[in-house]
Amino acid sequence: MNSPARIALFGSTGSIGLSAAEVIESSGGTLSTFALSAHRSFEALVELARRLSPRFVIATDADAAGSFDWTRLPPKTELLIGPEALCDVARDPDVDAVLAGITGAAGLESVIAAAEAGKRIALANKESLVVAGPLLMRAAATSGAEILPVDSEHSAIFQALQAGKATEVQRIILTASGGAFRDLPLDELAVVTPEMALNHPTWDMGPKITVDSATMMNKALEIIEARWLFPFDVDQIDVVIHPQSIVHSMVEYVDGSVMAQLSPPDMRLPIQYALTYPERRPGPAAKLVWAQEFRLDFQPPDANRYPALQLGREVARAGGTAGAVLNAVDEAAVQQFLEGRLPFVDIVPVCRRVVERHAFEAEPSLERLLELDRWAREEVVKWICS
Repeated sequence: MNSPARIALFGSTGSIGLSAAEVIESSGGTLSTFALSAHRSFEALVELARRLSPRFVIATDADAAGSFDWTRLPPKTELLIGPEALCDVARDPDVDAVLAGITGAAGLESVIAAAEAGKRIALANKESLVVAGPLLMRAAATSGAEILPVDSEHSAIFQALQAGKATEVQRIILTASGGAFRDLPLDELAVVTPEMALNHPTWDMGPKITVDSATMMNKALEIIEARWLFPFDVDQIDVVIHPQSIVHSMVEYVDGSVMAQLSPPDMRLPIQYALTYPERRPGPAAKLVWAQEFRLDFQPPDANRYPALQLGREVARAGGTAGAVLNAVDEAAVQQFLEGRLPFVDIVPVCRRVVERHAFEAEPSLERLLELDRWAREEVVKWICS
């Protein structure tokens, strides 16, 4: 009998991490938990550790960890403190795969460490590719690391690409829900509130990604991700609005055949596929009910409603430092909108202005990317105060 694959689950108390925990628990012993991490959600981390019995738990906020009572951890689970422990665990020879579920730039260094160590990376941290796509893909190519996408759209593309050769692909098509305002008259966008933006029609997500869905900045970032994940030009990456969120993305081949991956909106499916590829196994994800009637609608996105898409294409073509700046300025602008200091319609213009103003570099170091991350966030505040 083969030993279970040992998973380091980074960002374990977030939505992706909790879904991954369910996948591991339902794997019938084929997957095991090597490590769990959290930044400050230590109560949830301890409860998860008691369920999964990992070898390590990692508390990345050292100050908060020092005042927390860790006595309820399982006896054989060792506590590691500080963000550097993520990289140490990612490099551990006993780790078979890293589930990269830490959001934002905080998850970047551990993903690169896992790539340099030749690990399988189930990648839910889109910032790793948006911010540092060239660095990450170069590290993976050198070490032989596998990068398998966990985003439902990129997982769908990865799955659909199994139907043919890359040279036979005409284009890849990312599907988008259209967000909370897809049917709102354009002249009413100027007065939308954060509460309105957070009312996503399909997915239950965090505030930032829900606002990104409304601006379609999430698709702009996914275009950049796809540019690094798959061997296609930016002009071969399209976006279509699909309100039902059942078709998660598609691949069109040169003969006109279109391969699509369909399933209910449930992140447990792409997580499991990334951890068990190339095998498919029974799992906890929801299934389509074919005995019930349903419909699938598609429509092209309106460029006037979603200017983020054009910005995303420009940044994907540019590469270099452009993705890092876009990612940072979008995070900062969305936060300003959620706090009532920036109108919804100004989110994308702020992003474009900061991207266009930054000192572009084609071959940046990781240190330079992190510097620009900080700079871009500061520029948003200056823009609002000016």
